[in-house]
Amino acid sequence: MDKFLITSGGPLTGELRISGSKNAGLPLLAAAILADGEVRLSNVPHLKDMTTMVQLLRTLGLTIEIQGEHVVIVDPNTISSYTASYELVKTMRASILVLGPLLARYGEANVSFPGGCAIGSRPVDIHLRGLEAMGATIEIDGGYIRARSNGRLKGCHFLMDMVTVGGTENLLMAAVLAEGKTVLENAAREPEIVDLANMLVAMGAKIEGIGTSSLTIYGVEKLHGCEYSVMPDRIETGTYLVAAAATRGKIKLTHTRADILEAVILKLQEAGADITIGEDWIALDMHGKRPKAVSLRTAPYPAFPTDMQSQFMAMNAVAEGVSHITETIFENRLVQVAELNRMGAHIELEHNTAIVTGVERLKAAPVMASDLRASASLVIAGLVADGETLIDRIYHIDRGYEAIEQKFQSLGASVRRVKGS
Repeated sequence: MDKFLITSGGPLTGELRISGSKNAGLPLLAAAILADGEVRLSNVPHLKDMTTMVQLLRTLGLTIEIQGEHVVIVDPNTISSYTASYELVKTMRASILVLGPLLARYGEANVSFPGGCAIGSRPVDIHLRGLEAMGATIEIDGGYIRARSNGRLKGCHFLMDMVTVGGTENLLMAAVLAEGKTVLENAAREPEIVDLANMLVAMGAKIEGIGTSSLTIYGVEKLHGCEYSVMPDRIETGTYLVAAAATRGKIKLTHTRADILEAVILKLQEAGADITIGEDWIALDMHGKRPKAVSLRTAPYPAFPTDMQSQFMAMNAVAEGVSHITETIFENRLVQVAELNRMGAHIELEHNTAIVTGVERLKAAPVMASDLRASASLVIAGLVADGETLIDRIYHIDRGYEAIEQKFQSLGASVRRVKGS
């Protein structure tokens, strides 16, 4: 099993191109099921999760061609199965996103309950209740969600009792082919949902309220194929910005967007970062200074993203002052605390809040990744720890960060992939 060996060094410096978004690319691939023609996606990140979704679509019978590393061409008309098996779904929670498209286009879907990062309960009951409100019949049988519809799904007015990104995506994809008008209230507003809605519109869908918490969808009989470019990955962007801040560095990130990272950028400026912004780039300069501790509270977009919480904790671990980090989205998303403390961080837990007292430097230690974003925090910690840090179970990080060791190396860091026992 591969591991990362990180040797402490100086500030990160240089320029880096940001990859396409994992959290946007996955639903865009699932949405290709809805089309009656070829879908060509560009700027697709080369990641384990994307490979898993491609494998899943192929098991359904879709024909998929990979051009280079970042273009995926999907022909959905060769579909031969409506069952997403446990063997693939167990490895990635986003597999649940084929449920809505399969049901909407073919009137049948059998999807195993999903897996993915062990960061707490993320129930799919909202997905199922929404589909039932559209007229679907749903049974749970042998660990599978078995959904059926008698003809087209029917438009409805559905209020989600909690903000859910996956639920919004699944119900949005189901509604575009439903008969009549659907209104989704308390919808998630994440930029990745906007990207999905924009691609559906490019395929012929009729959607109003894109980017708001109330989506109105006028169902159409069919959608056509399209060409679409996956948006930049805002979490990858934020991760490298935080890593540069923690190491007192100076970097420029290209092929990205600042408008979808406002909460993160504000906190970095609070930490003392000098940030400049262009149309498709973000530059950060710490002028060699130690970051200042910043407190934060996660919440749905446009507030501070849960996917950036652990990276800021690693930065706060070497920042000047005391910070409070409160996690409100996932109950197990402070799991990196124990590993950071193994490296000399001073972090105390009080329920869902971590109290971080910054130290000048961390100390290298063998640590173990427990989920995707916690893995990123350990890499950042390794960059500001004296000695050599060995991170085990890095398959988590490969799910969401493209070529992370090469990208850090291009910024002057010593991050090497080594073979483990």
